[in-house]
Amino acid sequence: MTLKIMLVDDHAIVRQGIRQLLLNHAVAREVVEADSGAQALASLESDPFDIVLLDISLPDMNGVEVLKRLKRRQPRTPVMMFSMYPEDQYAVRSLKAGASGYLSKTVTAAQMIEAIRQVAAGRKYVSPALAEALADYVSFDSDQLPHEKLSDREYQTLCMLASGKRLTDIAHALSLSVKTVSVYRARLLEKMKLNNNAELTFYVMSNRLVDLNPAMTG
Repeated sequence: MTLKIMLVDDHAIVRQGIRQLLLNHAVAREVVEADSGAQALASLESDPFDIVLLDISLPDMNGVEVLKRLKRRQPRTPVMMFSMYPEDQYAVRSLKAGASGYLSKTVTAAQMIEAIRQVAAGRKYVSPALAEALADYVSFDSDQLPHEKLSDREYQTLCMLASGKRLTDIAHALSLSVKTVSVYRARLLEKMKLNNNAELTFYVMSNRLVDLNPAMTG
């Protein structure tokens, strides 16, 4: 059975490549594209889809927030998160928010096709790396870790600060004002009981929340 798929990514060349892959391998009969969270949610209001392939980094809102809104409106629609962010950084958060799976953009075409078919059939897709991240997560006590208390925007700000980005860089990347990003920074420091960026970076590195590779993008 071929699928009707919603593909949400802000990079046109990425969408084009995935679209061709899914059509050429008869995975999809139709691929509808969206380059922002708002566009995706608007399309989903008027059209049913067999599966949504959703990037984490979008120009207007975090992909996990899009996921939460989508699942409130259409809880039965399976969503596969698809991002350059490492699985141990966003996968557990995505699954808790209702995703059926999490794919890294480093996967092969065969792995992507298998994962999409698995999720569209109503099952979960968990890679070996994600299974390890989930095992690490459930091995902790029931008390939340400090970063688990953060909102999606605060968590994204935390990771970007730890990667060395300035407030102005983060504001530009997230389409927010510097003042708003500064508020997120203040909130996350307060919630995590940290005093400055140095402590923040040490926490993130100690908990392996970020792959500090400058080439990493969303």
